[in-house]
Amino acid sequence: MNPQDAIELTRGALLTALVIGAPILLVGVVMGLAVGLIQALTQIQDQTVSFVPKIVAMVVAVAFCLPWLLQRMMEYSEDIILDIPRIVMGG
Repeated sequence: MNPQDAIELTRGALLTALVIGAPILLVGVVMGLAVGLIQALTQIQDQTVSFVPKIVAMVVAVAFCLPWLLQRMMEYSEDIILDIPRIVMGG
């Protein structure tokens, strides 16, 4: 394995992790902003008011995106497994 192969494997892993994590994190950020705005308007500053809706929204996002997330992970794993002979042989 040459350094370029290691860099390419690391780049692919980081990109896949970013793509897989982005929808859930995006839902958490949007829900956090919405709850923060509601808290600012109503002046309710309880910690559980901000925590529970974000967690529920993120769980719903995972449930909704799970088939797509699994497909992306399977594609990445398949690409890595099929690329093993090329990496081992150095070509």
